[in-house]
Amino acid sequence: MDRVALRGLKARGHHGVFPKEREEGQTFIVDLVLGLDTRPAAADDDLAKTVHYGIVAEEVVAVVEGEPVNLIETLAGRIAQTCLKHEGVQEVEVCVHKPDAPITVPFDDVTVTITRSRA
Repeated sequence: MDRVALRGLKARGHHGVFPKEREEGQTFIVDLVLGLDTRPAAADDDLAKTVHYGIVAEEVVAVVEGEPVNLIETLAGRIAQTCLKHEGVQEVEVCVHKPDAPITVPFDDVTVTITRSRA
């Protein structure tokens, strides 16, 4: 299976369990790795035979900016579902970064990474 990756998609969302997170929102960063067969697209040099990663990026940002959830695990699942709606995408790895998580000790990042497939 071939891979198409999008790294560092940024969007502001209001996800989290604390009222301040829901009210003020924060930046979330999403990395995606889409698994698909790119051979038909490459053979014909045809965008219609692969995944349009620009559209995927817009849809993922819309999910992050959309309905709030408590957990980034839930957010990652919603993002995966969105990616798998694209016909050629057989598998997706989603990594959601929450660099401004409300943690009381110094840290660089919090991430949740999931892998989902059609099968």
